[in-house]
Amino acid sequence: MLPGAVIGWDMSAALALGDALGVLPLAMAELLPEIEAVMVRKLNEELAAKGVSDVRP
Repeated sequence: MLPGAVIGWDMSAALALGDALGVLPLAMAELLPEIEAVMVRKLNEELAAKGVSDVRP
């Protein structure tokens, strides 16, 4: 954890969710890293805009 920022997703949970939804493993391997990068960037932008200085897990 980095105070005031999101640094990534729990990929085990993301892969388990994809599996439960029936997403092909190859698709998850291709798409999840890109999706994670965009979401982490957007979440951090949102936190910065709101002035959040401490993120709790």
